[in-house]
Amino acid sequence: MTHSTPQSNIDAYWTGRAPEYDDYQQRPERREHDRAAWTEVFTAALPPAPATVLDLGTGSGYVALLLAELGHDVTATDLAEGMLARAREHAARAPHPPRFLRGDAVAPDFPDGSFDAITSRYLMWTLREPERALASWRRLLRPGGVLALVDSTWFPTGLDRDTSADFVERYDAEVRALLPLAAATSIDATRDLVAAAGFAEVRVTPLTSILDLDRRFGVAPDHEVQLQYLVTARRR
Repeated sequence: MTHSTPQSNIDAYWTGRAPEYDDYQQRPERREHDRAAWTEVFTAALPPAPATVLDLGTGSGYVALLLAELGHDVTATDLAEGMLARAREHAARAPHPPRFLRGDAVAPDFPDGSFDAITSRYLMWTLREPERALASWRRLLRPGGVLALVDSTWFPTGLDRDTSADFVERYDAEVRALLPLAAATSIDATRDLVAAAGFAEVRVTPLTSILDLDRRFGVAPDHEVQLQYLVTARRR
């Protein structure tokens, strides 16, 4: 029997969620509105295309595919095989797809100074060892390279708010102990970690356009409408 680890539990949870998660992101009534809003968010945050971009914790590849469509040279990684399977299905239909690889966001396996930009969306709250991860990401960026992270305070009253059986099983006490941002009550906790990692020009931007779409179209089951944030910074 294979012994589970905290990270393998996280990976198993997201593999199980992959079909439902991806289908929700592709729902037709909102697809074009989302694409326009996220295009605006990332166009403002990133260098002009073509830039070399690493999308970490890519999930089913939403951001990676969008950035590739915008003309960037995108590599994307995740550890959840179910999410990568969905991402590769989308990539097979894309004219200029990202490269989807299995990889750990805490210690990405690329040479230092490989990228003009690093992105992630909805990763920070479920990221173990964020201090170590941010140090790795800083090394991977070229001087002046951009970090662009999107997240929110999804569980400000604690992870017990999600009572679904798979979440309770996989996000157990051992996992929760390794996720310092999971129950953050302010995005400032993420901002402060980015600054402490040695990044410059750290800024937090509330994503009101995404909030407006959530209010208009609703959010996923068992979720609440919450303001999301873009945290940007540069490598010195």
